[in-house]
Amino acid sequence: MTATDAQETDALPPRLGRFGAGQDPAKRDQILDGANIVFSRMGFDAAGIADITREAGVSKGTIYVYFDSKDDLFAALIDRQREHLFRDITAALDMPGSTVDRLRTYGVTLTGLLCSAQVVQAHRIIIGIASRKPDIGATFYEKGARRGMALLRGFLDQEIAAGRVLPCDTARAAQQFVELCLAGLFRQRLMAFLPDPPNDDQVAENVDAALRVFSAAYLSNQA
Repeated sequence: MTATDAQETDALPPRLGRFGAGQDPAKRDQILDGANIVFSRMGFDAAGIADITREAGVSKGTIYVYFDSKDDLFAALIDRQREHLFRDITAALDMPGSTVDRLRTYGVTLTGLLCSAQVVQAHRIIIGIASRKPDIGATFYEKGARRGMALLRGFLDQEIAAGRVLPCDTARAAQQFVELCLAGLFRQRLMAFLPDPPNDDQVAENVDAALRVFSAAYLSNQA
């Protein structure tokens, strides 16, 4: 083979069905699934790359093709979980119905997700490492809670323009609604006072109570 032939061969695209290094989404998910089990069982500090390789059924070299470090792997795992959450709460606010109906669906969805075992465990891990790795804690808040508040604030701004929500500081109103929905559930779950996630009836009761308070303060008669 001549040098020209070699160059032409190198320039050929990969065969169909083959992925370049670090590009196979199924392999990436396989690693993340294994990491999720390990981090949930051992916590961030105790978990090692070797533990994740065993759980995921891949080599250490494969992990480092996809992720630069344990920190990078953990951040990617949180990002994946977060996108599932935002997909569901965005759909809740985009659904047809009254302002109250959409807020109720949003509140029930958000409360159920935040009180789930997976999300509670993620919060516990972040709290445990935030003092030593403040960049991870800050990113977790920026991409999670702050993004969620911005989403709800945008919804409230639209409802004000439509005359269904009274003019207000929508940043504060969004925070208040979320805190009301989580009151008596999330913190108790976080601290293991409530060992199991609340059932559907408990979540609905909490959100309906939150709506009564929120509606009295912020919703117009058109909502």
